[in-house]
Amino acid sequence: MLKKKDRYNVAVMGATGAVGTQFLWILEERDFPIDELRLLASERSKGRKLIFKGKEHPVHVLSKDSFEGIDIVLASAGASRSKEFLPSAVKAGAVCVDNSSAFRMDADVPLVVPEVNPDSIKKHKGIIANPNCSTIQMVLPLCAVGRLASLKRVVVTTFQSVSGAGQSNILEMEKQVMRLSKKESHYGIGEHNVPEELVKEFQHQIAYNLIPHIDVFGDNLYTKEEMKMVGETRKIMGLPDLAVTATCVRVPVYYAHSESVNIETGKKVSIGEVMKALKSFSGITVVDDPKANRYPMPIDTEGKDDVFVGRVREDESIPNGINMWVVADNLRKGAALNAIQIAEHLIAG
Repeated sequence: MLKKKDRYNVAVMGATGAVGTQFLWILEERDFPIDELRLLASERSKGRKLIFKGKEHPVHVLSKDSFEGIDIVLASAGASRSKEFLPSAVKAGAVCVDNSSAFRMDADVPLVVPEVNPDSIKKHKGIIANPNCSTIQMVLPLCAVGRLASLKRVVVTTFQSVSGAGQSNILEMEKQVMRLSKKESHYGIGEHNVPEELVKEFQHQIAYNLIPHIDVFGDNLYTKEEMKMVGETRKIMGLPDLAVTATCVRVPVYYAHSESVNIETGKKVSIGEVMKALKSFSGITVVDDPKANRYPMPIDTEGKDDVFVGRVREDESIPNGINMWVVADNLRKGAALNAIQIAEHLIAG
């Protein structure tokens, strides 16, 4: 367990990546009580220095000996590295909050969204898992509705930004957009295609396109990302039999994921009740004014901490159905912020 201190030694694993950068920004924004900050990354980042609170901090090469004296590890270096290195961190006495998929479905590892299941944090054995970004933003409104009536079924379609796939994917879309912006198009066939050499990280061109799969396909023809949403939602909500189905789509947006969420409840709840529950739920901001064309959009939620919900309406095809539109910054609440909120709960005891 974490010893109570005034200040803590914190290691950021994957410090030079997209989420690692967000870790540093948010730790500084929230004035997390840090004594020593240790930045860890791969050999490629050796010699780099990053700024935190106006001071340069060297980036150290990640190894199994990197965690001596560390109290908290914030990890976002990929599942394989988490599996390889976090056991050493735990052995050295650190508590690890892992942003990868490595331990999420491990029965002995809590999977936590602090607004939904904070008590699970106390059950950790050295590692706490941060859920998938698309799962995090969905379970907040699910929990709000679940306080009104039992949840029977959830159908979600995600529209996920390229930043969810990492820094290299952001740069790939940027190169494609820049190439296409230089073309004089008369809207002919093929005028919006980029050369094959600009398609690397994704299997298809992402600029001006949608790709209806994220991660690899399983034998059931669902992708790994889609099945993450199923399993993680059930675990976080404590509802192992909840019917959940997902379709995950990559879209040409830089930051923030959007989701169309359909919820079937065990009894009828009014839209007024749902709106009241959403507005009073910590971490949710409701933006829902159809007459004024106000609803959550990625461009407005980028850089924001809350999960934004709008387009709330009855599903008229079933007796007890609700539709909503959910948007959140995938690098903040969908990753770094949620992990730091977990760490804040840890130090609060």
